[in-house]
Amino acid sequence: MSTIANIIWIIFGGLVTAIAWCFAGLVFCITIIGIPLGRQCFKMASLTLAPFGKTIVYGGGAPSLIANIFWLILAGLPMAISYAVLGVAYCITVIGIPIGLQCLKMAKLSLLPFGAQVM
Repeated sequence: MSTIANIIWIIFGGLVTAIAWCFAGLVFCITIIGIPLGRQCFKMASLTLAPFGKTIVYGGGAPSLIANIFWLILAGLPMAISYAVLGVAYCITVIGIPIGLQCLKMAKLSLLPFGAQVM
């Protein structure tokens, strides 16, 4: 069932969003300072491409906590709010609940990407 849901997800915007995340990751990886941010963009791209059936494991310790604080202030909060609003909008209808739950999963990852692993 998750394969069918991922195919529908890819057709209706997942592929375009994943390509955008990959492009952002490549732009960040141009500089040495931006490589950690680029890695997080690639993590978001992998989840955005096929979110159904994947789980996120959080961890990482103190370095991840410090990086997540900077990420939260600079980029994470607006991104998480937009994913959360989109997720709630999808959850209004019964048929949109699975998509809304995936958007909420991405909202949580948008807040704390450092130290998280997409499995």
